[in-house]
Amino acid sequence: MPRATSPAPAEASRLDAWLALDNQLCFALYSTSLAMTKLYKPLLAPLGLTYPQYIVMLALWEEDGQTVSALGDKLALDSGTLTPLLKRLQAQGALTRERDAADERRVIVRLTPAGRRLKVQARKVPPQVVRATGCELGEVVALTRQLGELRQALAAVTQASGVDDVAEASPAH
Repeated sequence: MPRATSPAPAEASRLDAWLALDNQLCFALYSTSLAMTKLYKPLLAPLGLTYPQYIVMLALWEEDGQTVSALGDKLALDSGTLTPLLKRLQAQGALTRERDAADERRVIVRLTPAGRRLKVQARKVPPQVVRATGCELGEVVALTRQLGELRQALAAVTQASGVDDVAEASPAH
């Protein structure tokens, strides 16, 4: 059995640099997501929405009358997370949930008139977010596109193979 060898000191130093917290893409995305959610809190308070409720409403303003499963797929939320959000939004009068007459296993989510009116107030939020970033609108659009492409690439890798296969398929650094 071959004996494992340690990397040379220069190689070890280079590999350790990859382990620095500030060099981690995952941490940059995670900490940015936390900061973004904190930014949204006071912006959404006048609408009576939390950030997760806001993304549900965004999806419904885009396409009303979706099934719970379609909403979950679009928002990357499982039913255990999504159902309580929908119940709270229904209690607030923003939407309804009804069994599909054609297939009772499916639940259709529809905006109420109050939920549609909320969209008018929500139009103020995106410009405030763009201003808070300190970026030009074009930069925000480009970054959003890049992150969407990254999300799709990561989803494709994790769906197409197991976690162990991802490590084997990753290029060496």
